[in-house]
Amino acid sequence: MKYNQWLLRRVRNLLAALVNGAITLTILLIAPLGLAAVITNTLLVMAGTFFSEEITDFWIGMLRRSIAGEIEPDHSQTSITRYRDRD
Repeated sequence: MKYNQWLLRRVRNLLAALVNGAITLTILLIAPLGLAAVITNTLLVMAGTFFSEEITDFWIGMLRRSIAGEIEPDHSQTSITRYRDRD
């Protein structure tokens, strides 16, 4: 994997975690909880979001590599395209 793709995935996952953390922080600050509970919950939501995105990226990458050969046709002209694209 190229370094740029790796970095972009990490930045995307970090941004998703920060957005979820900000939403959680906003919701929890309204509730009558202690500050330590609010901070702990916010950090746990951010960490959970980041790691679940990482795991999802890993599995999607594995699935894409495993079916890459099945998606691409062997020949540019298959029986379906010859029939469909005839004049």
